[in-house]
Amino acid sequence: QGTAVAGSGGVTAWMASRLFGGRVRGNFLLAAGLAIVMLMLVATLLAGWLAPYSPVQDCGARLAVPTAAHWLGTDQLSRDVLSRILHGGRVPITVALLSCLISLVVGSVLGLVSGFRGGMLDRILSLIMDAIFSFPALILAIAIVAVLGAGLANMVLAISFVYIPTYFRVVRGQVLQIRELEHVEAARALGAGTLRLLFRHVAPAALPSVLALTSFNIADGILTEAALAFLGFGLPPPTPDWGFDIQNGQKFLQAGYWWLVTFPGLAIVFLALGFGMLGEGLNDMLSPTRQQRLAG
Repeated sequence: QGTAVAGSGGVTAWMASRLFGGRVRGNFLLAAGLAIVMLMLVATLLAGWLAPYSPVQDCGARLAVPTAAHWLGTDQLSRDVLSRILHGGRVPITVALLSCLISLVVGSVLGLVSGFRGGMLDRILSLIMDAIFSFPALILAIAIVAVLGAGLANMVLAISFVYIPTYFRVVRGQVLQIRELEHVEAARALGAGTLRLLFRHVAPAALPSVLALTSFNIADGILTEAALAFLGFGLPPPTPDWGFDIQNGQKFLQAGYWWLVTFPGLAIVFLALGFGMLGEGLNDMLSPTRQQRLAG
């Protein structure tokens, strides 16, 4: 019997992998976004082995053009640009992932409770979130970091605070629709408690929208972190950071040293584009219309 159960579990896992794999292969945006994100993550994680030089040490050639010795050139301090780009992805990726995780948890929980309970609590939370959401995200993040001070933790707090209303609004809107469905009403009639209703029946139905939104917010978080680092609110030098390297390189742009700005900027755009395509692909794959089309 145990062998039969294990065998059926293996068949189920195989069928799930085939189904998901088929959806990935049939969804160009999802496949391309996933490939870009995985490529950038692997390059960042293996930067210690892939980088030809130290990202903070003098390579002996100041402002050298891209050559075979330095594929992306060197900066004003004779540091290899390629090595700094490979190492520089760690800060924006870390900040974006941590900030989106925090905002996802806080915003989703508040949205679940607000949408399910309703009443005065829903009104108060909605007013607070609308007030936060009314401020431009980047300006609000800059204001928070300016008050708290520069640093990794403060950037994470600022960006996560900015995106809490986004998750709140999406989850609350989903909950307002899901709580009226027949299976939720049936579970309530059978005596299911509030927590069981929320996390067993309501939250799973709202999960697809949250997954797609998370990928988009990670892309926005990368751009926001780059902007904060560009303005001097990131980690102190000589820590590699794409936004900080652009801020240093723009001083030499008019003199013709284009590679100091171009390559870090392309890295930011490439990674943000990957997460954006991944979010669009997830949204397409998890949409009810596509699921019905695949089922048919």
